[in-house]
Amino acid sequence: MWARLLRLFGYVAYAGAVLLVFIAAGYISFNSFVRSGVITVPELVGLTEPEAQARLADAGLTLRVDEDDRRFDEIVPVGNILQQDPVSGSIVKQGSSVEVIVSLGQELVEVPDLTGQALQAAQVTLHAAGLGLGRTAGVFSPVGAPGTVVDQNPRPGEQVGRAQTVELFLCLEGRAETFVMPDLVYRDFDGVRSFFDRRGFRLGSIKFESYEGIAPGVILRQYPPPGHQLRRQDVISLVVSTPDLIEG
Repeated sequence: MWARLLRLFGYVAYAGAVLLVFIAAGYISFNSFVRSGVITVPELVGLTEPEAQARLADAGLTLRVDEDDRRFDEIVPVGNILQQDPVSGSIVKQGSSVEVIVSLGQELVEVPDLTGQALQAAQVTLHAAGLGLGRTAGVFSPVGAPGTVVDQNPRPGEQVGRAQTVELFLCLEGRAETFVMPDLVYRDFDGVRSFFDRRGFRLGSIKFESYEGIAPGVILRQYPPPGHQLRRQDVISLVVSTPDLIEG
């Protein structure tokens, strides 16, 4: 009887061992089946389309470009991958596709012509164009009113990246337009007036005073004084003698 029990126990143990081996083999087989063909998505951002396509092909994946969503970017060059879905490191089935967005590169704008504009107006124009004001410098120029733009860098019409700054060169008062005021006292008024009129200077206030011993039409006082710097737009004021008043 004991021998029969021992044999029965042996059969049961053997059957249990066989069952455990079967379960383990099934689990391993199922796990291998589930994991078979699983691929880790590679990094594509920054690659060109051909480079991304080749890298995906090596991994058993395909590339799909979103033609309806191309975006400007200040860093990623035009034609390179800007974004990908799924992202790198994701687990996907072999043969799956990875969708990418391609960069349009840096957005370009046309530099406006700022010639003749005052600094504040030029700054407004640059802001409206999506550009910034760079360094400004004063230069002597035979053209342009003082304080207006006579040159710029980059030049008008150039294509530059959005938010780039533009350097401006502003016209200064020409050195050739600054003179030294001569001494006009005791000179003939008519001759002085003719001299300044022919050269584009402005005569402003002219007052007449009687001065004993001085012939009429002689300049008695002047402003600006002799030796003072004089520009064409400055006003010249004179006091001119008149005939002596006769007391009756």
